[in-house]
Amino acid sequence: MTKRKNKTQPEISISSFEKFHLNKVDFTEKQKNFYAMASDEKNKITFISGPAGSSKTFISVYTALRMLSQNHDLDLIYVRTIIESADKGLGALPGDLNEKFNPYMIPLMEKLSEILPQNNTSKKDLLDGGRIDAMPINFLRGVSWLNKVVILDEAQNATFKELTTLITRIGENCKLFICGDLMQSDINGKSGFKDMMNIFDDEESVENGINCFRFNNSDIKRSRILKYIIKKLAKNEK
Repeated sequence: MTKRKNKTQPEISISSFEKFHLNKVDFTEKQKNFYAMASDEKNKITFISGPAGSSKTFISVYTALRMLSQNHDLDLIYVRTIIESADKGLGALPGDLNEKFNPYMIPLMEKLSEILPQNNTSKKDLLDGGRIDAMPINFLRGVSWLNKVVILDEAQNATFKELTTLITRIGENCKLFICGDLMQSDINGKSGFKDMMNIFDDEESVENGINCFRFNNSDIKRSRILKYIIKKLAKNEK
């Protein structure tokens, strides 16, 4: 996690902020549909479900960075649970809170490296300037978000109560992306992601700026073999 530095530098205009341009990405039609929906000013909260490799986190981070590049008042906050995706945990990690949480930021750092050009200081500037921050979901109580784009990753590892805390932090000029994979929950049936998504999966919620977007096996972009793996695992689960 990083602390935002005091703004002693002059305000950066949108035109001068173009140095934080994003790599060109060849989107699928479905990804284009997501981007159009998520970027809409009326849209405030998006629940995104899909299997591993279907671009949930990537497209959310890309959309958030595009928003940051267009509006210097916005910041990105990356949220995760501290649940480990392994049968055996690592135990207590050394260091302060920042150091303990750093391993959970790896997916975000990977996406930033994919999306931001490697031949400039975009990622470092955004992190050092406090425009990209991260926190565990456990520390959201009492927080109030203004001018934020918030991404909750691995939402299937959050309880219903934790998700309630997350979505009730939203304030003015905010967007929330809540990404989850129903096949990969690590909290033994306590996940609240499916139930929370189902609550807001109706026309009334859409009219109030809350949308649900679903990727499926055909949207897996990571590799051809992953499509086969997910297909076999889903068949076995049924």
